[in-house]
Amino acid sequence: MAWQLNVERFWKKIVDYYNASPQLVETISRELGPCKQRWARINEQVCKFVGCYDAASRGQRSGQNDDDVMKAALDSFFNIYEHKFSLEHAWRELRHDQKWCSTYIVKDGGKDKHKQVVDVDREDEIAEPESRPVGVKAAKAAGKRKKSGKEEEMSQLQAMMEMKEKLYKQKILDCLLAKKDPLSEMEETLKLKLMSEML
Repeated sequence: MAWQLNVERFWKKIVDYYNASPQLVETISRELGPCKQRWARINEQVCKFVGCYDAASRGQRSGQNDDDVMKAALDSFFNIYEHKFSLEHAWRELRHDQKWCSTYIVKDGGKDKHKQVVDVDREDEIAEPESRPVGVKAAKAAGKRKKSGKEEEMSQLQAMMEMKEKLYKQKILDCLLAKKDPLSEMEETLKLKLMSEML
């Protein structure tokens, strides 16, 4: 229930942000449904293109530059899906986000043969992509593996710390709920936050 409210708030913020764009002054504002549909189309096409781009990157030969890789990826996309990839601007915006980062890793501990050139003036702007989080299956498999003595102690300690934190939050919430005087704005916010965490 709480996650549905968060999702609705999230999409409402996106619709409001989109409709507030100065480029859309004096145009008909978009509703929630069309915004979600547009994102679904962008997401689908960008995900397909990411696969083509990764394959082209893995097949990059000596002497080829990024433009050659991009051309190969666009050609591959056209050959597979029988239409041109028209969302290159969206891919360029999303490509360094966690979901769309390349999953290609050089095997056998070898070095990547392609050197990354960094413009000295723009070095501060370039951020390293974050590592992708562990998937559900991998997390479950890791949990089933037998842990060493230290790992077992650490997991027990972590479980105790989490329980202690949960009890502490519960105690604060109980105090806020038991308070007879009207709550301040900050206390009310804290109460709502703690209640949503407990649910």
